[in-house]
Amino acid sequence: MTRPTLAAFEDAAALLADVIVRTPIDESQHLTELLGVPVYLKLENLQRTGSFKIRGAAYRLSRLTPEERARGVVAASAGNHAQGVAMAAQALGIHATIFMPLGVPVPKLLATRGYGADVILDGATVETPLRLAAEFAERTGAVLIHPFDHDDIIVGQGTLGLEIMDAVPDLDTIIMGIGGGGLIAGVAAAAKARAEAEGRRIRVIGVQAENSAAYPSSLAAGMPLEVATTPTIADGIAVARPGDIPFEIIRDLVDEVVTVSDDDIARALLVLLERAKQVVEPAGAVGVAAILAGKIHATGPTLSILSGGNIDPLLLQRVVAHGLAASGRYMTLRIPLPDRPGQLARVSDLLSKAGANVTEVMHTRHGQGLQISEVILQLSVETRGEEHRAQVIATLEEAGFAPTVVLD
Repeated sequence: MTRPTLAAFEDAAALLADVIVRTPIDESQHLTELLGVPVYLKLENLQRTGSFKIRGAAYRLSRLTPEERARGVVAASAGNHAQGVAMAAQALGIHATIFMPLGVPVPKLLATRGYGADVILDGATVETPLRLAAEFAERTGAVLIHPFDHDDIIVGQGTLGLEIMDAVPDLDTIIMGIGGGGLIAGVAAAAKARAEAEGRRIRVIGVQAENSAAYPSSLAAGMPLEVATTPTIADGIAVARPGDIPFEIIRDLVDEVVTVSDDDIARALLVLLERAKQVVEPAGAVGVAAILAGKIHATGPTLSILSGGNIDPLLLQRVVAHGLAASGRYMTLRIPLPDRPGQLARVSDLLSKAGANVTEVMHTRHGQGLQISEVILQLSVETRGEEHRAQVIATLEEAGFAPTVVLD
């Protein structure tokens, strides 16, 4: 595609003014102290439908002809694009059919249906719904609304870049997640066009989940490549192949792409909950994860886009527990004990003196490899961080016990 002009983004922003929310930007004191430069958070998790996707979807649907609107639209998504398309279609009186993977978070599924779309569940990842949506469009004549590989989607998402540049005039770096690439392509093109018009520069850094990172190898090869993916908590950016259209923009305009682990993402979600008081989905937290993991080299005021907040409460519960463990603040210990009175009391006393808070206890004589005179004590404990956790383990070992960490 021809790179969108600044005027194209400004026109899209004007069209979307009554559709989207101009989401707030907050400075994070914690991340500022960590990175050594002002760090801002663009709270797109507070956007309508809970993510930035409404921007691209609403702009794309607004440009359909009357004949195209009459044919209806079809889309495929793990959740956020689905909600954006469904809401925009409902507002314009267009019938929408959405294909979603079987494991889609329940809140995203219910919200999409709540906007009046017909939802069809199939496939383990978003790749199957993408294929089925394309086949549905071919079979029925419905207009396929691709989540990232279309000019209008990119321009709509890019309106976010204009908002950011308006709000933080001295901004040096923008960080955000990458799935197929529609968001970062739009934001990079819009932000760099605005920066050029103002005679300054802006860096753009993309972040992928390391279990589903197609862009590093694709950029190295100079063309979109499909990679093998493994499960990640950041399902919203789990895309096996870059989009052809966004890839060209990203190749030319994005300064760096880094990857983060699921542990990094879990830590970021916990930090955002505790320090920023923001509920964010894993895909929306990868920019903060990159900062916390030391993947970002600061060169000036920096902003991370919290791109979505649609997280399943059950996943949030698991992620918080995992984040606490990854931060050294929670662990489950398995301790073999001689089967005689007083051993549980001894362990409890040692943990109390070490300042660890016991949250769960399991005591059993049944287990593989146990001698007839042994029992297993499994304890879940809260600690104050890595150093304190090591002290707790050392206290038990010095008393003659042999604890092993089950959840780490």
